[in-house]
Amino acid sequence: MTLKENISILSLSHVRFANTKISKATVQKIISEILPSSSGIGFTRDARDLLIECCVEFITLISSEANEISEKESKKTIACEHITKALERLGFGDYVQDIVNVASEHKEQLKGREKKANKLEQSGLSTDQLLAMQEAAFRDAAKRHG
Repeated sequence: MTLKENISILSLSHVRFANTKISKATVQKIISEILPSSSGIGFTRDARDLLIECCVEFITLISSEANEISEKESKKTIACEHITKALERLGFGDYVQDIVNVASEHKEQLKGREKKANKLEQSGLSTDQLLAMQEAAFRDAAKRHG
């Protein structure tokens, strides 16, 4: 797909997805992680808002392309491989390996969270019992450190 075709798709997607938003707080958090206040570099509200619009357009572009790929494969669900193929088709192939690595790390983190949730469910204790245990632990900690 050429740059001109991408721009026309972006223009159309702006009309279709005008109400789509990305949390300003989320974008601000990402900006703050990349540009800590100690760097001395600021980011204006207008720049942040423009970045949000770019993110929405990028997600729309990738999603549309991934949807086309999944439809051609007669799939009803967009899978990770459809996203990576879309990125490659749109000229973002250099990012695919990093994205796959981050997605893998994220999956591992989710597994850890699921295990913790299952431990609570499998403990056999009621919510009230768990809350009482937590409050007791807080009291003990306060006695030791307070």
